[in-house]
Amino acid sequence: MSSCQRTYDCRVIEDNESKAESAVKANTKLITQDDVLIIVGPQSSKQAIPAGDVANNYETPMISPWSTNPDTTANRPYVFRGCFLDPFQGPVLADFITDEFHFTKAAVLYDVASDYPKGLAEFFKKSWEEKHGPGSVVAYESFTTRDTDFSSQLTKIIRSGAEVLFTPQYYNEVALIVQQAKDLGWQNPIVGSDSWGSAETIELCREACYGQFFSTHYAAAGAQGATKDFIDRYKNKYGYVPDDVAALTWDALGLAKAAMEGAGKLTGQIKKDRTAVRDALAQVKDFQGITGKMTFTEEGDPQKCAVIVKISDKGEYEFYKSICPE
Repeated sequence: MSSCQRTYDCRVIEDNESKAESAVKANTKLITQDDVLIIVGPQSSKQAIPAGDVANNYETPMISPWSTNPDTTANRPYVFRGCFLDPFQGPVLADFITDEFHFTKAAVLYDVASDYPKGLAEFFKKSWEEKHGPGSVVAYESFTTRDTDFSSQLTKIIRSGAEVLFTPQYYNEVALIVQQAKDLGWQNPIVGSDSWGSAETIELCREACYGQFFSTHYAAAGAQGATKDFIDRYKNKYGYVPDDVAALTWDALGLAKAAMEGAGKLTGQIKKDRTAVRDALAQVKDFQGITGKMTFTEEGDPQKCAVIVKISDKGEYEFYKSICPE
C-alpha cells in the first residue's frame, strides 16, 4: 500500500466518459485498486445510479453532487447527494407555473432513454394532474437520446392546446427544442429544470431562451457572501461564471471534508475508516454550503430549497424566488 493510500492525503480522478458502464468501471477501480476513502461524483443520474450501486456494495461513501433521481440513494446507506430530489423539484415546478401564470393545461417533452429527464417528467406530470385533474397534461411527448429533430412532437404539443411546455433536458437539446418550437409558432412559456443551469444553455440558445424560467440550485447573479466569493474565485481562475454543477461539486467536497473531520482519528484500516466517514456524513446537520443549508435525511438526501431562475434579456441567470420544503 502506498503512503497516499495509508494517509488518505491524495486525490484520484477518473473520467466516466458520461457512460453508465464507464462509471461502474471507474468506481470499481477507485474502491478496489486506489483504496479511496470517499468518492465525490458522478454527476448525472445516468452514471450516478449504477456507480452508487458499486459504492454501496463495497461499503464506500459516495456523494453525487448533482444527481436528482431518487434511485441514486434509495436503499443505499453509503450513497449521498448534494442536491434536492426530483420528487421535490417536480411539484416545485408545477406549483410555480400554476401560481405564476395561472395555466391549467401543460405539455411535457423529455428523453425517454435517460433516467433524469424521464423521472422528472413523471414527477411533474403526477403533480400537475393532482392540481389540475386527469388529462390536464394535454401532451406527453418523448424522444431518444441524440435525437435532433423534435418537429413532430412539437407540432402535436402546439395542436394540443397546451399553455406551457415543460422540458427537463440538457443544454444541447434545450437550444434545439426552444428554437424549433418558436419556428413552428409556439409563443407560450417554456419552463426547464436544473439541467438548464449550464452556461452552454445560453451560448447555444441565445435570445430564444430569454425570458424563460427554470428551477435550479443556486443563482449566480446577485449572489452575496461565501457564494459570491466562490463565484469570484472561479471566474478569476477559469474565466466564466460557475454553473450549478460547479457549485454543487464545491459543496460536495465540503461535505466530504466535514465527514472526514467528523469521523475522528482514522485508523488506516480502509473498511473501518470508510464506515466511520459514512456515519459522520449521515450525521451532518445545518451544513452551510454555497447552494444553501443542508441537513441529511436518513436516506442520504439533503433537505434544502430550490431556486427559480429567470433568464434575463442579457442572457444572465437572475434569481426570481426560492421555494423550500414544507
